[in-house]
Amino acid sequence: MPIHLLPQPAPSVPAQAESAADSRGTDTYGRTADEEPFIARFAGLRLVHAALRRDLARLPNALRLLQPEEEHKGEALLRHWTFMTAMLTCHHEQQDTRIWPIVRRFAPELRLLLNWLEADHHNLDHSFTRVTTLVRIASRDTGSAWPVAYAMEDLAARLETHLRIEERQLLPRMERVVTDNSRLGGLGELLDLLRSADGPGTADALAWLLDGVEPATVERLLAECDDDVARNWPHWQATYQRCTAPLWGPSGDLGGGAVGGGPVDGNLSIFGEGLGGLGSVVD
Repeated sequence: MPIHLLPQPAPSVPAQAESAADSRGTDTYGRTADEEPFIARFAGLRLVHAALRRDLARLPNALRLLQPEEEHKGEALLRHWTFMTAMLTCHHEQQDTRIWPIVRRFAPELRLLLNWLEADHHNLDHSFTRVTTLVRIASRDTGSAWPVAYAMEDLAARLETHLRIEERQLLPRMERVVTDNSRLGGLGELLDLLRSADGPGTADALAWLLDGVEPATVERLLAECDDDVARNWPHWQATYQRCTAPLWGPSGDLGGGAVGGGPVDGNLSIFGEGLGGLGSVVD
């Protein structure tokens, strides 16, 4: 079953009644069959949020199902968790250094909220670092898998509160102060940050962000990227699916997930075999 990373129909986009939709040939977003897919503003931010939720919902169960003889799967699980730690750190950096200063300038009434969000970013990063230590142990000692899985789920609940505050209190205000053609918070800006940061490679990040997104939406999102990214995307996607299959199968539908925060290696790759430097192909 496809996993929708971009937000589902929001209150500002009411779902159409079935009879009316059928009479006009529209979907639940009110689009006709030949219209291009809806792309929410600030797609980079929303994709990260959705990817974190997706994997925080399935990695705990992947850890619970880990067997003592599955050393390769344990290594893959730890690698995936560590990669998400790096993505969360870059996401917080994008917000704290690029987005929040602009919002503070044009929406000064949000300064107290932004200060709280920035402080909570640091608290979350420290919490994920502590859980990362536990995941490292559990990936080698399955006897501790269940309590560590519960720690993952507790952290996911805390992160969910943070994400909802951003989405419900901040993004609607940003839509009023940021111009429609701005790259702020978009996928292109996020990839630019990853290229300049000592963290995940563009290929790894894009494959992770777009895992489960409908093909038509992927095409629209890739339009924000450069030609090299669009040309290499099919290979990156296929390799990502092959290398994450040990965790939740080819369909990516297991029902468990996680994230973390802490220092990362510049050559960090979500792909176990490294893909021959795939992370720097488009850097």
